[in-house]
Amino acid sequence: MGGAQAGGGEPDDAAPFRVLPALDDENRFFWTSGQDGCLRFLRCEGCGYYLHPPSPRCPVCGGTELAPAAVSGRGEVFSFTVNHQPWDGSTEPYVVALVELPEQNGLRLTTNVVGCAAEDVHIGLPVRVRFEHRDPVWIPLFEPDGPAEPAVP
Repeated sequence: MGGAQAGGGEPDDAAPFRVLPALDDENRFFWTSGQDGCLRFLRCEGCGYYLHPPSPRCPVCGGTELAPAAVSGRGEVFSFTVNHQPWDGSTEPYVVALVELPEQNGLRLTTNVVGCAAEDVHIGLPVRVRFEHRDPVWIPLFEPDGPAEPAVP
């Protein structure tokens, strides 16, 4: 398994263990779109609704004309938890978050927040996507969009 890579950075062989997704015709675009630095979701060409996770039909209009569409890659932490269990043998806690993207109300992605201390993550934290390259996928992670501010107690 290859090392991690964020954006155009160098591989990081100290990256945590990750179980990689199985690629198929419905999700391949999502897991490989980070190669060019863009986060993409399926979007209905009939009504413009973003679908995540990928599905063969739009849940709003029932349309089947769906195509990957780039989003801004920016959002905010909607909810999160800090994991302290050393599943991968590390001793560092990590953040599992639900990030909401501004392109559509309710368009959310379960991910990790990286690039700041776990105690600095809070609901409403502005974040932007970065990708961790694990051949053959590009895992979308999020980091603070601007300097991380400590959470208010």
